[in-house]
Amino acid sequence: MRLDKYLKTARLIKRRTVANEACDNGLVTVNGRPARASYEVKAGDRLSLRFGVRTITVEVVSVEENVRQADASALYREV
Repeated sequence: MRLDKYLKTARLIKRRTVANEACDNGLVTVNGRPARASYEVKAGDRLSLRFGVRTITVEVVSVEENVRQADASALYREV
């Protein structure tokens, strides 16, 4: 699954267009490297998202296309 779509599905970022812009601006890194929105997310990847002065680091547990809002947090684990 594409990185921008994963961020939307896991509800780490509200909209896919915002996730795409965050990737383009270098605010999202995967395994310590800046990533493009087209990066294919795999289980075990570490994602770091920068929101202003706050940085969130998560590890991808699973990649699923359709997830209910209540189950979205099961797709990742905060590090």
